[in-house]
Amino acid sequence: MTTSAAAALRLPPELTHRQATACLAQLLQSVGGAAPGNALVVDAAPLRAFDTSALAVLLEFRREALAAGLGFAVRGLPQALQGMAGLYGVDGLLNDAA
Repeated sequence: MTTSAAAALRLPPELTHRQATACLAQLLQSVGGAAPGNALVVDAAPLRAFDTSALAVLLEFRREALAAGLGFAVRGLPQALQGMAGLYGVDGLLNDAA
């Protein structure tokens, strides 16, 4: 898929079960405002405190973006979160953006 534009979205410094619903809601707002064919790029570099809820948020956002005909990528995924993704076998779904 060719992307004509990429919208960059930043995750907060903390993304645990407590913040997951609100964070996902904020991310999902960008899906409705993006034109099909564009890419939504999530900047995960700010993450400092997280649990597996961060993976759930990213995977649900990816699912919604792809369903809307948008590209999806994550950049700056902390190494510990990459490890969690690998443990659950979803690391290939959260590849770094080019």
